Amino acid sequence: RCVQVSSFPFLSQKRRSSGAIRSYMSQSVDNSEIRSKVRAGVILPATDDHIEEAIEAIRAEQVIAVPTDTLYGFACDACSAEAVNKIYEIKGRKQTSPLAISVADVSDISRFATVDHLPNGLLDSLLPGPVTVVLRRGDSSILDKSLNPGLDSIGVRVPDFNFIRAVARGSVSALALTSANLSGQPSSVSIKDFENLWQHCAYVYDGGVLPSGRAGSTVVDLIKPGLFKILRPGSYKDTVQMGLTLNRLCKIEFTFYPFRAFSVLHQATRVPVDRLCYVAADCKG
Repeated sequence: RCVQVSSFPFLSQKRRSSGAIRSYMSQSVDNSEIRSKVRAGVILPATDDHIEEAIEAIRAEQVIAVPTDTLYGFACDACSAEAVNKIYEIKGRKQTSPLAISVADVSDISRFATVDHLPNGLLDSLLPGPVTVVLRRGDSSILDKSLNPGLDSIGVRVPDFNFIRAVARGSVSALALTSANLSGQPSSVSIKDFENLWQHCAYVYDGGVLPSGRAGSTVVDLIKPGLFKILRPGSYKDTVQMGLTLNRLCKIEFTFYPFRAFSVLHQATRVPVDRLCYVAADCKG
């Protein structure tokens, strides 16, 4: 899934074309059979016994509701435009609002985003956990272009919750992940919180009432080498800041300073200066 296709030489392509067509037709039949087995709105416990149903639903381009280490979320195959569109429809969310992805292990992140600029061990110190790291996709990302079109960055999660990680691992893909609620409504810490949306999911996996509250994950921008920005405080902000500082990354504050734009006093305005704050970590100014 989500595999980049390289071009074949002409003769090789001609020989393999019939086999590729048979393989594609076989895969389409398999997906149709899986879809016929998937029922909408089925409530199941989020246990190892029900991981296979979740993987089948993901492969069938369906949406499932799952618990994470922060909130309940809607998840689907991040490499399926059809499935991603379903999530937007369920939430009533604008297509311009980006979705994050969830992967099984920290080592998987490099398949979907650029990590070469990060200090060794940094991601392992933050993840798995209630953190979303924002990274540049890069040319090597195998994410489908239909996910967050026009953006060259992606938010990535490795939740500290075995069920969703096992589903991601079994689907051999990344899961598009967003909170299980209508857009603009409070986030969900139990399946009862989004009961009106159960019918739109192939399965709803019940992990009980989540103890983390409704703050969600801490979102941190790690795109620029040596720098970080906290985009959303979330439930893990202090720990994240400490870990990034220990790794000698410099924090960029989103602050505003008075700026005299014109010579007339009443025309003075305020402008963001976060892009001017790329300074050394020991700078006192």
